[in-house]
Amino acid sequence: MTLPLFLQDYTLQTVLAGAVLLGIISGVLGSFAVLRGQSLMGDVLSHAALPGICLGFLVAGTRDLGAILTGAFLSGTAAAIMVLVIGRTTRLRADAALGIVLGLFFAGGVVLLTYIQTTQGAGQAGLNSFLFGQAAAMLRSDLPVMGGVTAVALLLVGLFWKEFKLATFDPLYARTLGLPVLALDLALTVMIALAIVVGLQMVGVVLMTAMIIAPAAAARQWVDRLGPMVLLSAAFGIAAGITGAGISAGARGLSTGPLIVLAASAIVLVSVLLAPGRGILWRALRDWRAARRLEAGRVLLTLDRLARDHDAPGFRSDEGLLRAYHGTPPRRALARLEAEGLIRQVPHGPDAQRHWEITPEGRARAAELPTGAWNA
Repeated sequence: MTLPLFLQDYTLQTVLAGAVLLGIISGVLGSFAVLRGQSLMGDVLSHAALPGICLGFLVAGTRDLGAILTGAFLSGTAAAIMVLVIGRTTRLRADAALGIVLGLFFAGGVVLLTYIQTTQGAGQAGLNSFLFGQAAAMLRSDLPVMGGVTAVALLLVGLFWKEFKLATFDPLYARTLGLPVLALDLALTVMIALAIVVGLQMVGVVLMTAMIIAPAAAARQWVDRLGPMVLLSAAFGIAAGITGAGISAGARGLSTGPLIVLAASAIVLVSVLLAPGRGILWRALRDWRAARRLEAGRVLLTLDRLARDHDAPGFRSDEGLLRAYHGTPPRRALARLEAEGLIRQVPHGPDAQRHWEITPEGRARAAELPTGAWNA
């Protein structure tokens, strides 16, 4: 089968493959970061990768991807360990530890980057691309490195799935079972550093944290279990990567990394608005329906109480009387109750106002409602 013409482009094929790998590892590991309340950890690790990138370049003497990614991984791992040490050995809060480590490593990275730019001449060409990403600079030979890192991270998640799951949701219980919770936390954090390493060339240091958090945050709106969340998060990551790469290929001059992040952010926005049960619009619709049901229940109880107070099951209440009880004309509630057969409209001589009486079905329904709703 012949591929469409635009998919035959060598660079686009490479970028799409990289975007898929990035989406998978970001979605899977980002799920654990979101559920553990460590969203800011991704921000710290992505910025902490900058000094590692520079040190990898200085050691290799050239823009060697393997050396640069290794340096980024080691730098990110060191930052993760420092955050854990500060949090466990001092009285500082977790956010303070994250802020200290982020500022320290990123400032060090900027200093090293400035040094390289002033001393290495043309040899540092393209190093700035790791700040905001430059997907077009990816080579086909870079994909095995990215694929290998992704495979290792997925393998570790699969091997220690139960342990990671228990340490994420109930670390105290995991500790009572003898599980090394600190080691599991460190392993998950190191794997998040791996995910950041995979995305450095595509998205860059500054925006990589969004790729760690956005797909998982979107998936969390749709599902309630870890397994489906991880799979859906990976799918959202892949969709964002392919969408951003595709738009970048069709619109010359637009950077792929920011477009991938914008696509992921759009998925989050749609999920926050429309996800069943949790979406803002879904909850607004649910609350609106509940308010209408409550209003109808109060009107039904009013008609039932008036009939009982007058000792007349067929007591006819006009709209003015109901308005006096409820403050506003309950026309929508009356129409709903009439449609359900709980009340019926009855004539009342020359009076121009409509009159209503409760039906036997309405009295039975009113008996099932809490009496406190009448005064709600």
